[in-house]
Amino acid sequence: MKLLYEGKAKQLYECENNEEIYVHYKNSATAFNGVKKEEFDRKGILNNTITSFIFKYLSERGIETHFIRKVNETDQICRHVKIIPLEVITRNIVAGSMAKRYGLEEGKKLKKPIFELSYKNDDLNDPLINDDHVVALEIATEDELAYIKEQTKKINKLLQEMFLKANLILVDFKIEFGRTSDGKIILADEISPDTCRLWDVHTMAKLDKDRFRRDLGSVMEAYDEVLRRLTSAWN
Repeated sequence: MKLLYEGKAKQLYECENNEEIYVHYKNSATAFNGVKKEEFDRKGILNNTITSFIFKYLSERGIETHFIRKVNETDQICRHVKIIPLEVITRNIVAGSMAKRYGLEEGKKLKKPIFELSYKNDDLNDPLINDDHVVALEIATEDELAYIKEQTKKINKLLQEMFLKANLILVDFKIEFGRTSDGKIILADEISPDTCRLWDVHTMAKLDKDRFRRDLGSVMEAYDEVLRRLTSAWN
């Protein structure tokens, strides 16, 4: 298959059907815009399996996604979309860059979720932007942005319920959307411990990529635990 794109965590390959794309999950872990890098055995397997599980869960509850099917341990077939260059971030609890940026205590529960947008551009270090920037840069129209926000709000509620049943707190998460060939906007990319902050309900132990970012160790053990809890709670 022809390699179309290689990112930090995935490779995208051409399919015979132009409306589909073949996604391979790598074992690479990166942080701080690629400054910190490491390879972890089974990371591709875990992120592919967790993302497949979550996208199926969301699809069954009315969220249209690019996910079609899981092919094997590390690969999946998805609808071919043009990614909208926005990182759509939802924060339920203060953590990470929000705590640093505003001098807040990590772990403070927010009265209502905070919605943030980052311009997806590695050269610019993915800067935060607002709605007016999105429209001015012609990334999305006002109506499209309103739809993205509405979908993100629904996704947040569904994910919170899903993770809570698995004794996990959804602290925050980043998602991406893409346009299909007919211009429809759907959920794309991945949802995994790479893109979510997940804390244990009882101990507040971190079970996500922060274990890599902060040199906490047991990175894959945490991802394994997330998968174990999800499948135990929902199967």
